[in-house]
Amino acid sequence: MRMTKEEYRQYAERHAPRSPVRKNMFNAFWIGGSICCLGQGFLSLYTAAGLDEQAAGTAASISLIFLGAALTGLGIYDDLARIAGAGTLVPITGFANSVAAPALEFKTEGWITGTAAKMFIIAGPVIVYGIGASVVYGLLLILLGLG
Repeated sequence: MRMTKEEYRQYAERHAPRSPVRKNMFNAFWIGGSICCLGQGFLSLYTAAGLDEQAAGTAASISLIFLGAALTGLGIYDDLARIAGAGTLVPITGFANSVAAPALEFKTEGWITGTAAKMFIIAGPVIVYGIGASVVYGLLLILLGLG
């Protein structure tokens, strides 16, 4: 059976499963929002314990990173991500997951060539482009006299 590109596109559209967009958006919103509320709870807890604002923010970030990595190691974060989609990628716990998941996946290859080498396979490009973008934005602000 020979099809043109247009015929194939129409065929694929008819047979592709429909994505429940509203449900996916709702799940991303409430789960991502819950993660952010948990972070705010940590911040309030550490502030109430006597830490100043900067130290409480650092402690809350560390807590969320630890929680994200621990839930990844237990296999819970991936199940949560299947439901929430991007709702679990945006918060800091998503970064912890992107570092911990490849490390766990490649641990059978050893500590050096597996875990250590593959740990930043997902997070690495995010870090590189994030730093690169911040340098470009900083230079633009300086050149425009806004920095």
